[in-house]
Amino acid sequence: MRHHDHPAPAAWVGIDISKDTLDACLLPEHGRPRCRRFSNEDAGHAALLAWADAHAPGAGFCLESTGAYGAALATTLAEAGRHVSVVNPARIKYAGLARGRGNKTDKADARLIAEYAARERPAAWRPAPAETRELQALVRRRDDLRQLAAREKGRLAVPGLSDAARESVSRTVAFLEAEGDRLGGLADDLIAGSAQLREDRALLESIPGVGAATAQAILAELPAVGQVPSAEAAAAYAGLAPRQYQSGTTVRKRTRLSKAGSARLRKALYLPALTAIQFNPLLKALYERLTAAGKAKMAAVGACMRKLLMIAYGVLKNRAPFDPSWASKRTP
Repeated sequence: MRHHDHPAPAAWVGIDISKDTLDACLLPEHGRPRCRRFSNEDAGHAALLAWADAHAPGAGFCLESTGAYGAALATTLAEAGRHVSVVNPARIKYAGLARGRGNKTDKADARLIAEYAARERPAAWRPAPAETRELQALVRRRDDLRQLAAREKGRLAVPGLSDAARESVSRTVAFLEAEGDRLGGLADDLIAGSAQLREDRALLESIPGVGAATAQAILAELPAVGQVPSAEAAAAYAGLAPRQYQSGTTVRKRTRLSKAGSARLRKALYLPALTAIQFNPLLKALYERLTAAGKAKMAAVGACMRKLLMIAYGVLKNRAPFDPSWASKRTP
């Protein structure tokens, strides 16, 4: 996704992020690179910004999409009006391999990120609205608690578990499930209190196979449709784009999903896709067509996950409920 509101920066700061520290490398338009380490907290973010402004006013910032550890920094930089790009780590990795970079240190990684940004000039990242960020936090925490509860339930099958231990596991499961339900309720309340989110949820739930929890996940994890240029781009964002492998006339491997994208969004779509295969006429027809053509069942399910997300993008983009005839014309 590229935005052309402003010209790309001439200087770039590459940032390698860890839980407690930020390793920054500034590549100025002219002169030698500068490197420095900052704490990964509010004071460190402010110090990083001041340091970059002192040496290269107007520099762009680039960091890898490493999840929670970088989210606060990216938001701080964007809200300060700086050009900040959040890049898939795989792009940085393969760019380094292509140039023979073998060192693996935080300082070296920061320089590699800065060099990638200076060469590729990645698009500016835009933070989601505050209400969407709050929804994302609630939905992610809900899902994490449900995953913990599932793991604890598995402990109940351990042979020889004592009565006291079994009681403890059962109490833990009950607490985790109750807390997960509470957070799900808070997410529902947040959506109900926002006209935009409420309308978006209604559109998503018009799709057979998409229920309340799936709608919450899509609203929390998929960027606003105005930032995603197409349904195919939405599928790629979730790592649901097909990836072919062919070399010459003899080497041809099975086409697979790229999985270079949001794992949370893919996970949120798996069970709904199984439901939609039964009740959504478009996905049912797609699944049957693919399996009849000899595709593996899991490959067909992956294709249905992709189509389900593309349909979700379509109803949000066009501001119209699900219509099988409309979707069949516009969703490949």
